[in-house]
Amino acid sequence: MPNGPLSLPARLYLLSWDTTKRRIAGSTHLHHLVRAGALTELAQRGLLVDDDGIVTPVDPDSRTGDLVLDGLLELVAESRPRRWKPWVTCRARVTLDAVRAQLAAEGYLRAEKKRVLGIFPSVEYELDRVSAVEALRAEAREVLEGPVPVSEVGDREAALVALATAAELRTLATAKERKLHRARIDELSERSGAAAPALRKVVQEVRTAVVVAATTASATAATTAN
Repeated sequence: MPNGPLSLPARLYLLSWDTTKRRIAGSTHLHHLVRAGALTELAQRGLLVDDDGIVTPVDPDSRTGDLVLDGLLELVAESRPRRWKPWVTCRARVTLDAVRAQLAAEGYLRAEKKRVLGIFPSVEYELDRVSAVEALRAEAREVLEGPVPVSEVGDREAALVALATAAELRTLATAKERKLHRARIDELSERSGAAAPALRKVVQEVRTAVVVAATTASATAATTAN
């Protein structure tokens, strides 16, 4: 897989790009999706655990070597105790900004510095490695549709599809396709936390938080349109 070394939050971010229109799709809650990916990967690695519902670092000094994941580990260690769902939204843009900067440094994105109203500095990102994103999407579609049995899908690949579909990411699947593959998506969610019962609970809570964020964003958009 061309994007194998990339973290789960980085892959979720790249998967959100519409490679035809060269823009992000569903950006209103993208920061929540990316944060959910980071929490899930840290839980899958055993670096964050569930302590009576509270997100807890196993070792505050542990590091993964990935700046995005390590940044979240530090944030959790230095913050007041929170449950999984609040952590999906709490300061989530910090993780999104870190993912963008990381992907720009690795050549997936191109950063362009601009000024809003000619005064305030801002950074806009353009997608550079279109073929890599399309390859990532093709493999994610295979996980979603089969024919590989869910039991043979890796936990991180399962989490990628489970979270992306929970966030209603249209760049991966339409609403009709999500409905068609609902049973497999549920199995992939279970597979994401297959290592331990406690991990399954964590993945389910994080995925539920993403569903809530996506539903809220859709409702807000509909209200604004009317």
